[in-house]
Amino acid sequence: MGSDDADLELLKGAAKDAGELAMTFFRNNPSAWAKAGGSPVTEADTAVDAYLRTRLLAERPNYGWLSEETADDPARLGCETIFAVDPIDGTRGFIEGDDRWGVCLAVIRHGRPVVAALNVPARAEFYSAAAGKGAWMGETPLKVKNRVALAGARLTGPRGWLKTDTMQNLGADLQPHIPSLAYRLALVATGRIDAAFASPRANDWDLAASDLLVHEAGGRLTGLDGAALRYNQEIPRHGALAAANDELQPILLAAVAKAGQEIAQRRG
Repeated sequence: MGSDDADLELLKGAAKDAGELAMTFFRNNPSAWAKAGGSPVTEADTAVDAYLRTRLLAERPNYGWLSEETADDPARLGCETIFAVDPIDGTRGFIEGDDRWGVCLAVIRHGRPVVAALNVPARAEFYSAAAGKGAWMGETPLKVKNRVALAGARLTGPRGWLKTDTMQNLGADLQPHIPSLAYRLALVATGRIDAAFASPRANDWDLAASDLLVHEAGGRLTGLDGAALRYNQEIPRHGALAAANDELQPILLAAVAKAGQEIAQRRG
């Protein structure tokens, strides 16, 4: 098993090179198709996934593997340490030429991320974090904003939820939807966004890297019950989530829960 420091350097190098590979496809008309369930995938996703799987498992063959673009192997559940990988988070935006997508890598140990790297190569932004040691954009330490009310707060989330009456009436500065969930959450760690949320059904690979970024920048990413997320479970999927600083988080959780109820009533 590698040390956290060695694992972080491994992830940073792999994320950098994977980002360069992804950029060869970006805005270059990559082949795309729909997966089971209707979500899109491109030849870039599969190429980056194959590259990362080969490189990372060659270095850490005893680690489990969980990736959006690899068939899930239940053997990971018997591993105390796994890689959680999203080769391209924000594939819809990637296809449309939107530069807000990223390569997301995390090492999860005993259910929580311990090191992470998020490369947003089309914007020349690179994020990393290590448990108990901090989070960085490049070499710059990250810190969440110390905002205590949603009024005036820069807030982003899924398009449909942002349009609910609940969110519209918060007095928040609602920001445009960001196609990459990982990048959306990472912006909370930078302080450029005060709070962000996610609708249900996000997966470990979407969340683990940015969870650690937010946590190490002094914030929280939780479910609506306020509990920290647990990773590498049998079903690696989560409910509605919210990320903010400690004081803003409970206010955001209440608003997200109310918006979810509003959407459910509309669908009913």
